[in-house]
Amino acid sequence: MKITIKPDAKTYLDDRLVEGERLFLALDDGSSKFSKLGGSCTIGTKYQLVIATAADPEYNIEVANDAGYALYTADPELMYLGDGLTLDYQLGTLALRDNSGILDGAVTIGRAAPLSTEEVARRAEMVTLSGKIC
Repeated sequence: MKITIKPDAKTYLDDRLVEGERLFLALDDGSSKFSKLGGSCTIGTKYQLVIATAADPEYNIEVANDAGYALYTADPELMYLGDGLTLDYQLGTLALRDNSGILDGAVTIGRAAPLSTEEVARRAEMVTLSGKIC
């Protein structure tokens, strides 16, 4: 898997990363362990970049990139990412595209952190409701 990181996106990310940190390209639709948003209505349409100081066994698929980042994704994300993957920074937001078009025009970025008790409860509720909405 390969992604082109445009110069403006690289500048934006460079301001947020410390040397040696990793980036995970993760879904933010309620399906990944890093999701703080989403639900069944947003599956495959919301992404985030997660900054981490250590490897994660689930995010073990290297994403080659021209910016030199240690960038990884996980198997569940692959089904939504096509050829021609590009990350750009425009109008104050990160935009993820592939040859099919815009995948997410507002990719978020944050640091990996354990889920709070409230987030664990919300995630359990989302799983319960996922078959009943949308």
